Amino acid sequence: MKFLFLLLAKISRVTINKWFSKLQIVSAAFMALSHGMNDAQKSMGIITLALISAGLLGSGAAIPVWVILACAAAMAAGTAMGGKKIIKTIGSHMMKIDCPQGFAAETSSAFVITAMSIAGNPISTTQVITAGIMGSGSAKRASAVRWGVVRNILSAWVFTLPAAAILGGAATLLVKIATGTL
Repeated sequence: MKFLFLLLAKISRVTINKWFSKLQIVSAAFMALSHGMNDAQKSMGIITLALISAGLLGSGAAIPVWVILACAAAMAAGTAMGGKKIIKTIGSHMMKIDCPQGFAAETSSAFVITAMSIAGNPISTTQVITAGIMGSGSAKRASAVRWGVVRNILSAWVFTLPAAAILGGAATLLVKIATGTL
């Protein structure tokens, strides 16, 4: 973002917004691709593992096409339903970003997520883009970021993992009780 500030210093705000509003379409598409590369793989892996565990697929089997399509559809539906709330929280409530900042945040985040996906490492796309937006906002000035909103986001992340573990354990216990395998 600092590099963009230097590069764009002598260009009018109208011209900058005109170009970067178009560039943001490209960066958003790159971000969507990287998001699918990373998050869909995690879901497909879990479903395929469940199918292998249940004996419905042999070990070493390829991921069935229907699993790939189901994960793509689920991600599209989830993004369509919940994406606006996330965008509003990190794109408006956390700080107000302009077109060049959005482009920088999306592009840098997409590169990080793509690199991790190629390396086979799972990563939270929400955490990466949130950090990218915080970085692009604080590049202008640290007070541009509403740190109270950031604190709330961090709190949610800290509680999500233990809550998921507790719910997963409770679900496993209920299944074992219901099937008499406890």
